[in-house]
Amino acid sequence: MTLVFLLEEPSMKALLEGLLPRLLSPAVEFLLIPHEGKSDLLRSIPRKLQAWDDSEARFVVLVDQDSADCKERKTEFRRACSKGGRPDTIVRIVCHELESWVLGDLRAVEAAFPASGLARRQASAKYRDPDRLANAAQELKRLVPAYQKLSGARNIGALLGDGPNTSLSFEVFRRTLASFGGTLLKEGRTAPHWTSPSTPQPRARRR
Repeated sequence: MTLVFLLEEPSMKALLEGLLPRLLSPAVEFLLIPHEGKSDLLRSIPRKLQAWDDSEARFVVLVDQDSADCKERKTEFRRACSKGGRPDTIVRIVCHELESWVLGDLRAVEAAFPASGLARRQASAKYRDPDRLANAAQELKRLVPAYQKLSGARNIGALLGDGPNTSLSFEVFRRTLASFGGTLLKEGRTAPHWTSPSTPQPRARRR
C-alpha cells in the first residue's frame, strides 16, 4: 500500500517525516507532497488525483482549519477530491493549526527544546484542549521562544505520537492511520520506506 499525503505547507511535511515512520507499519510506503498554502493545495488536488496512475494508492489531504468553519473547510476540499475523480480521498482538518497538535503533547515539546517544566502544564485548561486555541502558533512561540515553524515541526515530529495527545484532531488523524484495514498500527520500531521528491510529481510508479 502507498499512502499519498497532499499537504498545505512544508511544515506539515517536516512534522510528518518524523511522525509517520513511528506510526505506520513497515509494509506501508508513503509520499509527502507539500504545497504553498490552501489556495495552491485546492487548485492542485483535482489535477494530481486525475493524473495519478497507481489505482491502489490511497490519498489523505491535510489542511489547517484556521479561522474557517471546520465543516465548510472539509466540504470545500472534499469537492476538490471528487472533481479529481477520487471521492474516497480522506480529508483531515487540523484544528486550528499545526501548532495545536504540538501543544497537545508538551512532553514532546519539553524533550525537543531546553524548556523544563512544560510537561507539567499539560493539565491546565488551555492545554487540555488546544484545538480551541485560535492562536496556537503564538502560544507555542510564547512558551518556547526558540521555536521556528519549519525546524520546530521537524524536531517535534520525531517525538510526537509516542504518548497521548490532548488535541482531538491529532487523535482523529492517528486513528485514521490505524483505520486502513487495521494494518497501519505500529509494531516495533522498524520504519517504513518513505519518498520525498525534490519536485513533486503527479505520477507514482505502479505497484
